[in-house]
Amino acid sequence: MLIDLTGKVAIVTGAARGIGRTIADRLLAEGVAVEAWDARWPDAAETGPSALRTGASAASSPHARSSDDGGELIPSVVDVTDGAAVARAVEAARERHGRVDILVNNAGITIEAPVEEMAEADWARVIDVNLTGVFTVCRAVAPLMREQAAGRIINASSFAAIIPSIGGAAYAASKAGVVSLTRVLASELGPWGVTVNAYAPGMVPSDINHFTERPAVEQAALLDTLSLRRWEEADDVADLVCFLASDQAKYITGSLIDVSGGKFATQRPHLAHRAATTAGPSGADRTASDGAPPLADAALSARLSATDPSTPA
Repeated sequence: MLIDLTGKVAIVTGAARGIGRTIADRLLAEGVAVEAWDARWPDAAETGPSALRTGASAASSPHARSSDDGGELIPSVVDVTDGAAVARAVEAARERHGRVDILVNNAGITIEAPVEEMAEADWARVIDVNLTGVFTVCRAVAPLMREQAAGRIINASSFAAIIPSIGGAAYAASKAGVVSLTRVLASELGPWGVTVNAYAPGMVPSDINHFTERPAVEQAALLDTLSLRRWEEADDVADLVCFLASDQAKYITGSLIDVSGGKFATQRPHLAHRAATTAGPSGADRTASDGAPPLADAALSARLSATDPSTPA
């Protein structure tokens, strides 16, 4: 199966850093013309709101890039909470390319505080960027995709929409809202062959969460929640986005796809890893031959019980 996105046109929000930048770079490498939006580029003066207002290319920006497969990345300053700016940016993309094939709503923020201590302005800001921003961009792009009778909308949700964290009420609520918005829009645009899906990343180390800078004990506790027990990489998310953007995903819509490395797939996924590292010679041989821990070993249950005899919650 060959995923071919050559010649497609994409809008990626929150594309200046983190997962959004990796997604934009991956689409660029696949030969996609990428309209890369962010409210704050490292050198905003270079990218310039003026380029957005005039609909001109920002090819002179240091963030503009091209690929050997004919892709190009055009950076623009766009705040997804500004409906008028979004409308102008979509129109500029349409004038440049004639269509928009892929929309990746990646832009998002988080402000953490217990519910009783959270300021209304902070709550509103998270909802405005993470949920209303997705709505605003979808609303602007949907008419183009309907007219084309084709398109892929891919929305960033979060594992927090599945299991929220204490102190993360605003973030979890916004990302759960993205899931419901995704499902409604999938049905509304289905008659025109447009698919709409959401993805739920897990723990991708970043300058915001500092996962890999935390004490070793805390890192181990976080990794113990993962079936694959490694930090997620932004490329893991980009791989999924490319698939969802492709023709191979044409019959997938209205879905929330968990790309968290099997976070809490079971109550204690770390026990399988612990058992695998303490397996006897037969288990070690099977791990080496087929790449998987000996989960079918009849002695596994006994090993797990001996490792952690506590009763599941």
